Amino acid sequence: MTERIALFIDGANVYAAARRLGWNFDHRKILEHFRAGGTLHNAFYYTAVPAHPDDKQKRFVDALTYMGYTVRTRPLREVTDEHGETQRRASLDIFLVTDLLTTADRFDTAILLTGDGDFERPVEVLRARGKRVVVASIPEMTSYELRNAADEYVDLSALRAEVERPGYRLPSEGRAEGGRPFYVTAALTEPDER
Repeated sequence: MTERIALFIDGANVYAAARRLGWNFDHRKILEHFRAGGTLHNAFYYTAVPAHPDDKQKRFVDALTYMGYTVRTRPLREVTDEHGETQRRASLDIFLVTDLLTTADRFDTAILLTGDGDFERPVEVLRARGKRVVVASIPEMTSYELRNAADEYVDLSALRAEVERPGYRLPSEGRAEGGRPFYVTAALTEPDER
């Protein structure tokens, strides 16, 4: 019997991993890579969208849908803290957990592309129900608790040859505030040891 697989991608976490790695993921290749282990039941992608998305954001969501992802979005909210600093947030964790648990009888293995420790307990629940859970992220962005709760951990940096989108620059790659290249605006704070 072929293993039934479901893929759950925390878009913000994967984007942050790509920024740290310095290369971008090809979401079609991610589907192909993880589909190779069995029959893909579903692939969910969770991402925040601005209140008024631009054409590029709309095209991205449309492309994911065309590739076969079920895309879950939530509008970004601006939250001001007690110091007057404004942050933009959109928590999609509850959406991911809901899909993870409500579709559990349709898959044998759940693959989570996230390092967020908030998913530790849902992973434990799935394993208690006899499901296999694979967590894929990069080590420096993966909580110890989540990694420990999973059956298997995959370091996404080791999959570069299979899942990279070559020639594609990240929108903020090499840029500082104001859109100028980072090297033009940043001073060396420590001696250069090259």
